[in-house]
Amino acid sequence: MAYDHAEQEQLASLKSWWGQYGNLITWVLIIALAVYAGWSGWNYYQRNQTAQAAHLYEELQQAAQAQDKEKVLRVASDVQERYTRTAYAQMSALAAAKMAFDSSDYQAAKTQLQWVIDHGRDDAYKAVAKVRLAGILLDEKAYEEGLKVLSGDFPAQFAGVVEDRKGDILVAQNKLEEARAAYQSAIDKTDARNPGRQLMQIKLDAIGGSPADKAA
Repeated sequence: MAYDHAEQEQLASLKSWWGQYGNLITWVLIIALAVYAGWSGWNYYQRNQTAQAAHLYEELQQAAQAQDKEKVLRVASDVQERYTRTAYAQMSALAAAKMAFDSSDYQAAKTQLQWVIDHGRDDAYKAVAKVRLAGILLDEKAYEEGLKVLSGDFPAQFAGVVEDRKGDILVAQNKLEEARAAYQSAIDKTDARNPGRQLMQIKLDAIGGSPADKAA
Protein backbone atom coordinates (compact mmCIF):
# COMPACT_ATOMS: atom_id res chain seq x y z
CA MET A 1 0.00 0.00 0.00
CA ALA A 2 1.43 3.39 -0.92
CA TYR A 3 2.14 5.82 1.88
CA ASP A 4 0.04 8.95 1.98
CA HIS A 5 1.67 12.33 2.34
CA ALA A 6 1.40 12.42 6.17
CA GLU A 7 2.92 8.98 6.56
CA GLN A 8 5.78 9.91 4.22
CA GLU A 9 6.52 12.97 6.34
CA GLN A 10 6.51 10.87 9.52
CA LEU A 11 8.81 8.31 7.91
CA ALA A 12 11.18 11.04 6.76
CA SER A 13 11.23 12.53 10.26
CA LEU A 14 11.93 9.13 11.77
CA LYS A 15 14.79 8.52 9.35
CA SER A 16 16.25 11.92 10.13
CA TRP A 17 15.91 11.37 13.89
CA TRP A 18 17.46 7.90 13.64
CA GLY A 19 20.31 9.27 11.57
CA GLN A 20 21.05 11.74 14.35
CA TYR A 21 20.57 9.53 17.42
CA GLY A 22 20.56 5.95 16.14
CA ASN A 23 24.20 5.17 16.90
CA LEU A 24 23.91 6.60 20.40
CA ILE A 25 20.81 4.52 21.18
CA THR A 26 22.45 1.40 19.78
CA TRP A 27 25.48 1.84 22.03
CA VAL A 28 23.29 2.52 25.07
CA LEU A 29 21.41 -0.71 24.41
CA ILE A 30 24.64 -2.64 23.93
CA ILE A 31 26.04 -1.30 27.20
CA ALA A 32 22.79 -2.05 29.03
CA LEU A 33 22.74 -5.61 27.73
CA ALA A 34 26.41 -6.07 28.63
CA VAL A 35 25.81 -4.79 32.17
CA TYR A 36 22.84 -7.11 32.59
CA ALA A 37 24.81 -10.06 31.25
CA GLY A 38 27.70 -9.22 33.58
CA TRP A 39 25.41 -8.85 36.58
CA SER A 40 23.70 -12.16 35.82
CA GLY A 41 27.06 -13.85 35.34
CA TRP A 42 28.40 -12.40 38.60
CA ASN A 43 25.36 -13.61 40.52
CA TYR A 44 25.79 -17.07 39.04
CA TYR A 45 29.48 -16.99 39.96
CA GLN A 46 28.68 -15.93 43.51
CA ARG A 47 26.06 -18.67 43.92
CA ASN A 48 28.47 -21.22 42.52
CA GLN A 49 31.27 -20.07 44.83
CA THR A 50 28.98 -20.20 47.86
CA ALA A 51 27.76 -23.69 46.98
CA GLN A 52 31.30 -25.02 46.59
CA ALA A 53 32.43 -23.33 49.80
CA ALA A 54 29.45 -24.84 51.64
CA HIS A 55 30.44 -28.30 50.41
CA LEU A 56 33.98 -27.86 51.72
CA TYR A 57 32.70 -26.51 55.03
CA GLU A 58 30.56 -29.61 55.45
CA GLU A 59 33.68 -31.68 54.79
CA LEU A 60 35.52 -29.66 57.45
CA GLN A 61 32.78 -30.30 60.00
CA GLN A 62 32.96 -34.03 59.35
CA ALA A 63 36.72 -33.92 59.85
CA ALA A 64 36.23 -32.00 63.10
CA GLN A 65 33.82 -34.63 64.39
CA ALA A 66 36.44 -37.26 63.56
CA GLN A 67 39.04 -35.19 65.46
CA ASP A 68 41.18 -35.01 62.31
CA LYS A 69 43.00 -31.77 63.00
CA GLU A 70 45.29 -31.92 59.97
CA LYS A 71 42.36 -32.32 57.58
CA VAL A 72 40.44 -29.54 59.29
CA LEU A 73 43.36 -27.16 58.85
CA ARG A 74 43.89 -28.26 55.26
CA VAL A 75 40.25 -27.79 54.28
CA ALA A 76 40.09 -24.44 56.09
CA SER A 77 43.11 -23.29 54.10
CA ASP A 78 41.43 -24.36 50.86
CA VAL A 79 38.26 -22.43 51.69
CA GLN A 80 40.24 -19.34 52.63
CA GLU A 81 42.30 -19.40 49.43
CA ARG A 82 39.56 -20.28 46.97
CA TYR A 83 36.44 -18.76 48.51
CA THR A 84 37.73 -15.79 50.48
CA ARG A 85 34.67 -13.63 49.81
CA THR A 86 32.19 -16.13 51.27
CA ALA A 87 31.10 -16.35 54.90
CA TYR A 88 32.31 -19.95 54.89
CA ALA A 89 35.92 -18.75 54.77
CA GLN A 90 35.50 -17.01 58.12
CA MET A 91 33.47 -19.85 59.59
CA SER A 92 36.09 -22.37 58.50
CA ALA A 93 38.89 -20.34 60.06
CA LEU A 94 37.05 -20.09 63.39
CA ALA A 95 36.28 -23.82 63.37
CA ALA A 96 39.91 -24.63 62.54
CA ALA A 97 41.10 -22.31 65.31
CA LYS A 98 38.93 -24.15 67.85
CA MET A 99 40.20 -27.53 66.68
CA ALA A 100 43.81 -26.33 66.88
CA PHE A 101 43.26 -24.83 70.34
CA ASP A 102 41.62 -27.99 71.65
CA SER A 103 44.66 -29.89 70.34
CA SER A 104 47.01 -27.46 72.17
CA ASP A 105 48.34 -26.19 68.83
CA TYR A 106 48.15 -22.58 69.89
CA GLN A 107 50.22 -21.21 67.03
CA ALA A 108 47.86 -22.70 64.45
CA ALA A 109 44.90 -21.38 66.42
CA LYS A 110 46.37 -17.88 66.45
CA THR A 111 47.10 -18.06 62.73
CA GLN A 112 43.50 -18.97 61.93
CA LEU A 113 42.09 -16.27 64.19
CA GLN A 114 44.42 -13.66 62.75
CA TRP A 115 43.23 -14.61 59.25
CA VAL A 116 39.66 -13.75 60.24
CA ILE A 117 40.80 -10.46 61.76
CA ASP A 118 42.79 -9.52 58.65
CA HIS A 119 40.51 -10.85 55.92
CA GLY A 120 37.06 -11.24 57.46
CA ARG A 121 34.22 -9.39 55.78
CA ASP A 122 31.80 -9.56 58.70
CA ASP A 123 32.42 -7.47 61.83
CA ALA A 124 30.76 -10.07 64.07
CA TYR A 125 33.13 -12.85 62.96
CA LYS A 126 36.08 -10.50 63.36
CA ALA A 127 34.95 -9.62 66.88
CA VAL A 128 34.70 -13.29 67.85
CA ALA A 129 38.20 -13.88 66.47
CA LYS A 130 39.66 -10.94 68.42
CA VAL A 131 38.12 -12.05 71.73
CA ARG A 132 39.35 -15.62 71.25
CA LEU A 133 42.81 -14.48 70.18
CA ALA A 134 43.04 -12.24 73.25
CA GLY A 135 42.20 -15.29 75.37
CA ILE A 136 45.10 -17.26 73.91
CA LEU A 137 47.44 -14.32 74.40
CA LEU A 138 46.27 -14.16 78.02
CA ASP A 139 47.24 -17.82 78.48
CA GLU A 140 50.62 -17.04 76.94
CA LYS A 141 51.06 -14.08 79.28
CA ALA A 142 51.29 -11.72 76.29
CA TYR A 143 49.13 -9.23 78.16
CA GLU A 144 49.87 -6.01 76.30
CA GLU A 145 49.42 -7.73 72.96
CA GLY A 146 46.09 -9.09 74.15
CA LEU A 147 44.88 -5.65 75.21
CA LYS A 148 45.98 -4.27 71.85
CA VAL A 149 43.84 -6.87 70.06
CA LEU A 150 40.87 -5.72 72.14
CA SER A 151 41.35 -2.04 71.30
CA GLY A 152 39.35 -0.28 68.63
CA ASP A 153 35.70 -0.50 67.70
CA PHE A 154 33.49 -3.57 68.12
CA PRO A 155 29.85 -4.25 67.26
CA ALA A 156 27.59 -3.16 70.15
CA GLN A 157 26.56 -6.72 70.99
CA PHE A 158 30.19 -7.59 71.80
CA ALA A 159 30.84 -4.65 74.12
CA GLY A 160 30.28 -6.64 77.32
CA VAL A 161 32.40 -9.66 76.40
CA VAL A 162 35.25 -7.42 75.22
CA GLU A 163 35.30 -5.54 78.54
CA ASP A 164 35.13 -8.86 80.38
CA ARG A 165 38.18 -10.16 78.51
CA LYS A 166 40.02 -6.91 79.24
CA GLY A 167 39.23 -7.45 82.91
CA ASP A 168 40.73 -10.95 82.79
CA ILE A 169 43.97 -9.61 81.32
CA LEU A 170 44.16 -6.75 83.81
CA VAL A 171 43.69 -9.15 86.73
CA ALA A 172 46.57 -11.25 85.38
CA GLN A 173 48.67 -8.05 85.36
CA ASN A 174 47.57 -7.36 88.94
CA LYS A 175 46.00 -4.08 87.82
CA LEU A 176 43.01 -4.63 90.05
CA GLU A 177 41.52 -1.16 90.00
CA GLU A 178 41.49 -1.13 86.20
CA ALA A 179 40.15 -4.68 86.22
CA ARG A 180 37.27 -3.66 88.50
CA ALA A 181 36.39 -0.85 86.13
CA ALA A 182 36.51 -3.24 83.15
CA TYR A 183 34.31 -5.85 84.84
CA GLN A 184 31.82 -3.20 85.94
CA SER A 185 31.70 -1.87 82.39
CA ALA A 186 31.17 -5.42 81.13
CA ILE A 187 28.23 -5.89 83.51
CA ASP A 188 26.72 -2.54 82.54
CA LYS A 189 26.94 -3.40 78.84
CA THR A 190 25.53 -6.92 79.16
CA ASP A 191 21.81 -7.70 79.14
CA ALA A 192 20.50 -8.82 82.53
CA ARG A 193 19.08 -11.96 80.90
CA ASN A 194 22.50 -13.00 79.60
CA PRO A 195 23.79 -15.89 81.78
CA GLY A 196 27.35 -14.62 81.31
CA ARG A 197 26.52 -11.52 83.33
CA GLN A 198 26.46 -13.51 86.56
CA LEU A 199 29.98 -14.81 85.93
CA MET A 200 31.15 -11.24 85.31
CA GLN A 201 29.69 -10.27 88.70
CA ILE A 202 31.45 -13.19 90.39
CA LYS A 203 34.77 -12.06 88.90
CA LEU A 204 34.16 -8.51 90.06
CA ASP A 205 33.24 -9.59 93.59
CA ALA A 206 36.35 -11.79 93.75
CA ILE A 207 38.63 -8.76 93.38
CA GLY A 208 36.79 -6.53 95.83
CA GLY A 209 33.61 -5.42 94.12
CA SER A 210 32.89 -2.42 91.95
CA PRO A 211 35.11 0.69 92.04
CA ALA A 212 32.31 2.52 93.87
CA ASP A 213 32.09 -0.24 96.53
CA LYS A 214 35.86 -0.15 96.97
CA ALA A 215 35.83 3.61 97.49
CA ALA A 216 33.09 3.26 100.12
